Amino acid sequence: MSKKQRIKNQKMGFNATWSMAVGGMVGGGIFATLGLVIELAGAYAWLAYLVGGIAALITGVSYQSLARRFEEGGGVYTFLREVKQKTLAVDMAWLLMVSYILTISVYAFTFGHYMEYLLGFGQGIIARIAAAVIIISLTAINLRGVSSAAWVEIVAVWFKCLILAGLSLIGLWHFNPDVLAYTEVQYAPIFGVGIGAAVVFMAYEGFQLLAYDYEDINEPKRTLPLAITTAIVFVIVLYIIITLGTAALVGTEVIVQDKEIALAKAGQAAMGVAGMIIVSLAAVMSTASAINSTLFATARLAKHVAEKKDMPAFFAKENKHNVPNHSLVLLGGIALFFAIIGDLGQLVEGASLLFLIIFTIVNTIAARHTDHYRTLKWAGAVLCGSLAACGAYYLAVNHIWVFAAIIAIAIAVFIRNKK
Repeated sequence: MSKKQRIKNQKMGFNATWSMAVGGMVGGGIFATLGLVIELAGAYAWLAYLVGGIAALITGVSYQSLARRFEEGGGVYTFLREVKQKTLAVDMAWLLMVSYILTISVYAFTFGHYMEYLLGFGQGIIARIAAAVIIISLTAINLRGVSSAAWVEIVAVWFKCLILAGLSLIGLWHFNPDVLAYTEVQYAPIFGVGIGAAVVFMAYEGFQLLAYDYEDINEPKRTLPLAITTAIVFVIVLYIIITLGTAALVGTEVIVQDKEIALAKAGQAAMGVAGMIIVSLAAVMSTASAINSTLFATARLAKHVAEKKDMPAFFAKENKHNVPNHSLVLLGGIALFFAIIGDLGQLVEGASLLFLIIFTIVNTIAARHTDHYRTLKWAGAVLCGSLAACGAYYLAVNHIWVFAAIIAIAIAVFIRNKK
């Protein structure tokens, strides 16, 4: 076998790339967000997932266009540097790190509650202890340089997707429109859909982690566009049937009341104790995998930016396993703190707003600096910006301290990078 063929075989093909994209999106978002979106959009929760999915799909087109244009990994930070917007690139790098920290916290929070339910404990301190344990454990594993092989990700993605699809289809067998009714929905339909799509948008953000792996993808100019596009379409359909099927199994009241473990309740309604165990195991495996991959990707992003002299050298320090250990420990520690003290809804909402801001910028860059589908990319910028405005309004009205914290972080980053 030639050297060129060996290198090709070591890179991710379409199946692995597609699985990484799906795994990044389904890695914990749907397990954590379903109750929240029903609370906001009621019978139109499925439409909120569709709108959010359309925003993600257009942004996916922008991401792959920019990656192909510059032929380099690194995501929005690299894209902005390439178009001579270094200051904004550094701003976005800091905001991305905050977004990923909140995302890890959501995944750990969800992991803890499903683990607690699986073990038969009431909802309480055990969930937060489990959240802390999983972050500490995966940080320690990453410090030793242990990472999952592509085939492991493929198996894990197919396992959880088959479980979720099977559960949803059981519910859809008994579906009728009345099961979507929710009496305490907070907003009128149109505004509720916008708010719902905005505050749970983090359920779609994971595909863009592939932007950091451009050099590790086999024939990226061909593989990346097809993998990202089909993965997002698949996840949109999956989220919609999960919404409809779960509502048919347990009703919207249960989903909202037990939003941290709603899908486990649906599994129990569909197949008894066995269904609860299977779904809970899928949630535990899925969120643990998502924590691991997001923690690793975030530390790698921090190291990459620090090596460009755009972050303190602290973030580029490596241990004997060539792992950015300072970044890993700091990021894991902050995420652990938020997972223990945070509320699921507030963590999801904060992360979603930050990702929508970042995706608005990505679509704008793509519209200005790539040749194809410019009108579509401008539409993506407008859609993501509109959803960001909805998310900001919701936080300002309902969770002012979260909104104030995000504004304070943005101001601090802006001021720091102007020095």
